[in-house]
Amino acid sequence: MKKILITGKNSYIGTSFEKWMSQYPDEYSINSIDMKDGSWREHDFSMYDVVFHVAGIAHVSCNKKLKDLYYKVNRDLTIETAVKAKAEGVKQFIFMSSIIVYGNGVDKSGMITKDTIPQPKDFYGDSKLQAENGILPLNDENFKVVILRPPMIYGPGSKGNFPKLVKLAKITPIFPDIGNMRSILYIDNLCEFIKAMIIHGESGLFFPQNKDYLETCEIVKTVAEVHGKKLLRTKLLNPVVMLMLRLEIVKKVFGNLAYDKSLSDYDNVNYQIINISESLWVMERVK
Repeated sequence: MKKILITGKNSYIGTSFEKWMSQYPDEYSINSIDMKDGSWREHDFSMYDVVFHVAGIAHVSCNKKLKDLYYKVNRDLTIETAVKAKAEGVKQFIFMSSIIVYGNGVDKSGMITKDTIPQPKDFYGDSKLQAENGILPLNDENFKVVILRPPMIYGPGSKGNFPKLVKLAKITPIFPDIGNMRSILYIDNLCEFIKAMIIHGESGLFFPQNKDYLETCEIVKTVAEVHGKKLLRTKLLNPVVMLMLRLEIVKKVFGNLAYDKSLSDYDNVNYQIINISESLWVMERVK
């Protein structure tokens, strides 16, 4: 039986993963600890095969007063946890980074390839990238370091921009017909991917995403259909939207930001088990 420690109790990803792995009670034992105070340092890591580190501050504020806190939690806490895990004999350390580390490194096409160089544009992305750089040197044959750079993660109960888009889809009768591409990752697909990383004892940098890209207009259309509503898609609004793409919120909804699919295809890993349309139906049924 593999023993897994989730560092970051009550996080959305951590609790979702623990629930997912509860399907296999004879194969995996899961525990989680809070990282909000220093008591975690007294916890014995030697009993675990894997540490899944999800503790961190999400990208919720650009307030410069929080800059030091972002580095303290997202970078320093990650490195300290990994060092402790290695020193106490843990075999694998899995870290949740983010697509946001690419920042200004993404060109106008919005497509991220193997040649795209991370260039964080804020301290959130930089704190994540510095955490990556701090734990990668710890990787060796006895301590496998896995770094995940997922795109936007969504699912039942998730927070962020995706639920806001779903909420809009329920009430708007008209929507701009703009074709765009964004990588996203359904929570069940992420959990299945992490399980595969553990099964195969992987190490390295990974870019999990859904099999298909998100097209904002199609998402809104599908949600409307789930609720029996009609949606008028029109290109008449497109010129206005294109002029507003300089605004970050508009760019997040209608711009492109996607991983080249070749980055997310892995041998021996079949994790894209739920497509976007199916995931939306599941999310709305849960409500």
